[in-house]
Amino acid sequence: MSKGLKLTDILVTVVIAVLFAVVYRVWGPVSDVVKLAGLQADQLVYGMWFIAATVAFLLIRKPGVALLAEAAAASGELIMGSQYGIEVLTYGILQGLGAELVFALFAYRRATLGAACLASVGAAAGSIIMDLFKGYMADLQTWNLVLYVVFRFAGAVFFTGICAYYLVKALEAAGVAQLVRPASKEDYNALEK
Repeated sequence: MSKGLKLTDILVTVVIAVLFAVVYRVWGPVSDVVKLAGLQADQLVYGMWFIAATVAFLLIRKPGVALLAEAAAASGELIMGSQYGIEVLTYGILQGLGAELVFALFAYRRATLGAACLASVGAAAGSIIMDLFKGYMADLQTWNLVLYVVFRFAGAVFFTGICAYYLVKALEAAGVAQLVRPASKEDYNALEK
């Protein structure tokens, strides 16, 4: 299987990104409602904003897909009138880069639940870097900062790792994955049994 992105890979990635851009746009008000609970509860749902990166990579399994998907989804969210303005692009790039780096550490050969969860941690780390740059995390007391970071990573692992992995597994079971990636040697071996 070729490691380079083909036009089909890019188009499928953009379609995934557009779908998640709609989810991202709707997720802002959802996060605002959860935020009313206090105690950094909104950080538990923050991981939904990274999911395009892992879903796209788990489906296509090629270098650059996680970054492209997350940046394109953030762009789509912005075009649809994101309540967060232009900064969603920077967040999307850093989040996608965080996930991409994790998949690169595995040489793009691991599409497991563990790899997806680690990529979610990378995406969350990218978002926290942006939060640090914005400066408001410095105003939090230690206990509140710990809640913030722990809940951000926990939400990321749940949505971007676990949910993304099982969403792709469901798409594979439905035969969708066969439309976007060629059959592997394991697929051919399974036919011979």
